[in-house]
Amino acid sequence: MNKPELLAPAGNLEKLKTAINFGADAVYLGGSRLNLRAFADNFSNEDLAEGLEYAHTRGRKVYVTVNVFPHNDDLIGLEDYLKELHSLGVDALIVSDPGIISIARETVPELELHLSTQANTVNWKTAEFWYRQGVKRIVLAREMSMEEVREIKRRVPSGCEIEAFVHGSMCMSYSGRCVISNYMTGRDSNMGECAQPCRYKYYVTEEKRPGEYFPIVEDDRGTYLLNSKDMCMIEHIPDLVESGIDSFKIEGRMKSSFYVACVVKSYRQAIDSYFENPESYSVKQEWIDNLLKASHRKYFTGFYYSDPDRQIFENSSYIRDYDIVGIVRGFDASSGTAVVEQRNKVFDGDTVDVLRPVGDNFSVMIKDLRDEDGNKIDAAPVAQMIYRFSADKELICGDMLVKKKK
Repeated sequence: MNKPELLAPAGNLEKLKTAINFGADAVYLGGSRLNLRAFADNFSNEDLAEGLEYAHTRGRKVYVTVNVFPHNDDLIGLEDYLKELHSLGVDALIVSDPGIISIARETVPELELHLSTQANTVNWKTAEFWYRQGVKRIVLAREMSMEEVREIKRRVPSGCEIEAFVHGSMCMSYSGRCVISNYMTGRDSNMGECAQPCRYKYYVTEEKRPGEYFPIVEDDRGTYLLNSKDMCMIEHIPDLVESGIDSFKIEGRMKSSFYVACVVKSYRQAIDSYFENPESYSVKQEWIDNLLKASHRKYFTGFYYSDPDRQIFENSSYIRDYDIVGIVRGFDASSGTAVVEQRNKVFDGDTVDVLRPVGDNFSVMIKDLRDEDGNKIDAAPVAQMIYRFSADKELICGDMLVKKKK
């Protein structure tokens, strides 16, 4: 069996570095144009060049999304944009529209193309068709069973790679092809501007009683009829590997660096553990714990298995039991002093978990908390302020400090 690629989201440069540091083999991101996350930070050419250097010097890859469904005006200047991406050294383009694919094949024929999940590929014949158009990798639609995935991999040409989502948010519409946001808010989900109206709470009104709202209730559990759980396949790594999937994809370009770190670390450890000894492989609780710390909805296995319970009816909220309170920027071993960049408020005396790219998590107490100038403080409340504290364990640059919410 070939070891699958672990592919992580990179909503900005910090998240790119986090994903790579915590074990991703490749990242996907949006450039300055035509990607389906218009409200992510996305990458300027300068940031993209820095990200590419960071990834490539560590033997990792970077894929850029150009996966909107473009209108005529969106095609203006596309050739130049694709040439810029190629000159910067991106490893592949993620595309969904036949027009963009055609322009890419004509303009940058040597640049690898991956077909976005937005193209709704759910059968082997479609995958074969796109492969013959010059697309090297097919990102499958999420709405597929494990057996369907296996059959596609068995029947496509040997050079055709298969990528599939293994973790993250699900869409109420087929592979994200949704018009509700455009209809209700004027924000086009197929141009990267989805307002997520599927998370709204809905009521029914009756024609002759305007202004009187009746809740929509299903099985007495609530009214969020379109609100999906999050996919989590950490307990099914053997099935995923044995299906022949070439790349395990994590959803979440709009998610935090903390989310990226937690999820990538768990899947990295799970994949590596399986390949070290498939016969004795078992899921470790620590991997599950990391996934539960990151912001998420209730987990389930998507469409891979026969699980009809896919919706959350009670509310549309994420479960957020932990906050990242800082990222270690330096450590003086002689004095045991950590230098940290703040992410959320932390107090002197707090006990925090240390999330490190390699190895088990552990806890330290925040003692003798001081500001950047060495002044004693009771709390670090200011966004991205630099603070220091005495730690009884050695910390390293890049460690994430995480605190359970009270």
